[in-house]
Amino acid sequence: MMFPSNRVRIVVATKPVDFRKGHDGLAALVKNELRKDPFTGIVFVFRSKRADRLKLLYWDGTGLVMAYKRLEEHTFTWPAIKDGLMALNYAQFEALFSGLDWRKVRALSVRPPTAAE
Repeated sequence: MMFPSNRVRIVVATKPVDFRKGHDGLAALVKNELRKDPFTGIVFVFRSKRADRLKLLYWDGTGLVMAYKRLEEHTFTWPAIKDGLMALNYAQFEALFSGLDWRKVRALSVRPPTAAE
């Protein structure tokens, strides 16, 4: 699977969507309901009602890319169901996509050095 780079913005649509939607249907949902531009390179993550499936939609500069994943024996850890979007960092996104609990992923706090040695 080819993932977007770790420099892209990743957002999760917290409300479940109709998983019969394809590229165009999800792009329309992003534009009309989420009030975002689907052609900016942001990765949009969508969940199913059963919480065992996810879809990704993003513009890679040449076309819309859609990825679909279904967990066979478990469910994904999702944020609370409500209208709107929630941002994830790349490490949290990788954990979510792997079926892990993304809420336990934290960025390291690193101070820049005061002087070069």
